Amino acid sequence: MVALVELVGELKALRKGRGLLASHIGERIGTGLRAVCDVRDEDGPAVIRQKVARRLENLAGDLPADLRMAVLAAFAIAPDARQPFYQDRVSWTADRLNRDPRTARRRIDAGIDHLAQLATDRAVAPSRTAAESSSVNGWRTAELRVVVALDRDRPEVVEVHRIVAERDGLAAVEVTAAFGVTVLYGAKRVRGGTADLPTTLRSGAEHELAIQYRLPDAAAAHVVRTPDRPCDLFDLRLRFDRARPPWRIWQLRGALDRDVADPEPAGEPRHTDGAGEVHLVFRDLVPGLAYGARWEPH
Repeated sequence: MVALVELVGELKALRKGRGLLASHIGERIGTGLRAVCDVRDEDGPAVIRQKVARRLENLAGDLPADLRMAVLAAFAIAPDARQPFYQDRVSWTADRLNRDPRTARRRIDAGIDHLAQLATDRAVAPSRTAAESSSVNGWRTAELRVVVALDRDRPEVVEVHRIVAERDGLAAVEVTAAFGVTVLYGAKRVRGGTADLPTTLRSGAEHELAIQYRLPDAAAAHVVRTPDRPCDLFDLRLRFDRARPPWRIWQLRGALDRDVADPEPAGEPRHTDGAGEVHLVFRDLVPGLAYGARWEPH
């Protein structure tokens, strides 16, 4: 099994100098990278570069666009970012992100951390597909609809979950772990973030349940969901106070959890409509990445 810390260190060492274009590339590829990229002792420099580049590009395909661009530039994989020095590639990334070099370095570090996590997870079970992974856990989310009413003293949330059983005998599913959850329909009770279903489900059966709860008074200025299993659709509606709408709102699509609190927010700007509402729709969510919105209060 490849150690996560070891792989992060090897990736950070690989980005130095000319990255994947460095001379004696075989000496730059550590044991962790050799394992996840299937690099063998008999492979020559050209084959090593092809294997590592192909593997990193494949893993980067699951990252948000900004992190994907940052890491492919860092390793000199991106055709337009094959400068001889790492600092030059950081500057290239900063220009493309319209950020300063310090922020570009943070994006690169975040991308490398996530690449390593993806690589080690898939090294444990390389042949398991997303559907198979959800089957092991017993169910997947076909649809999650969330309505957040922020235009009141105690913000309220309503969540509607439509799930699909992936095995026979499914009796409970995980929902949002929040204080004071009320079941609206579709569950006997919710305890500690686990909803007990009215009846056990057979494989392939669909079921819908809805819950309601209040956010704390000092709720953070964001609403995101980070699924731990495949999710086909996430529909999010936010209703702000029309008299005091946020200064700015950003949509987060496939972000890392750390991006939710990043002092320099990245994401697609969004605006409230005439009712003070924002409606966001996300499809084919990647487990482990964050989806939703953050805002700067008035």
